[in-house]
Amino acid sequence: MRCFKLFTAVTALGTVACWVSVSGHAHFLESQPAASNDRPAAALGAAAAQDDETPGEPADEPLKALLSGRVMLLSEALKQRGIKSYEPEIKGQVVLVTPEQELVPIVPDWRGRAFYQDERLRDRAVELIVNRRRGVPWVQVLSIYMFDDSGVRNITDYWCDVCSIPMYEIKDCECCQAPIRLRLRPQELPKELQNSTRSSKAGSKGPGKADSDGPGKANSGKIGSKGSP
Repeated sequence: MRCFKLFTAVTALGTVACWVSVSGHAHFLESQPAASNDRPAAALGAAAAQDDETPGEPADEPLKALLSGRVMLLSEALKQRGIKSYEPEIKGQVVLVTPEQELVPIVPDWRGRAFYQDERLRDRAVELIVNRRRGVPWVQVLSIYMFDDSGVRNITDYWCDVCSIPMYEIKDCECCQAPIRLRLRPQELPKELQNSTRSSKAGSKGPGKADSDGPGKANSGKIGSKGSP
């Protein structure tokens, strides 16, 4: 009987001790500061942005460059180098052939598309202000300079005589739907590119006394959406 009472007393003391321990631990948790999830949204956003960044990799920013040479069909450029190709697969693709005989493909975007549409822009001396990107052989054309028969450098675009607005590819005027024409105007390169080592020698004579529409066959007539004179 005495042993039973002793066992009962020990069990009761153990239960009380356990309750005190659990109660104290709960009180301790309640008194702790809020978790890190309560950080401001801006701080969380900054942390996420840091996680998305790859160390050591610079941003893929375009580099403005001046290229010179002649634009021609890729099939013709390959043929001149003795490279056989299946022309149907590369039909209509164009490249700039530089003085160093490098082939630079042109993106057919809002500016470069003119070389795909208008054969009058091909097979003649040009200077192109382009955007280049690391690891990408294609260039995006920003400005086109052509040289007339007198060697005068001309900025090149298309023009609507009715609305007096420039355009950059062959199609009817976006305003009045009238035909547009190829326009050449004597103009020097931007100052930051005038000392470029890749300037074409064809422009060494500088601007001449060409009229505002530019001399040569490239200016004659008007062109509609199909590019016919």
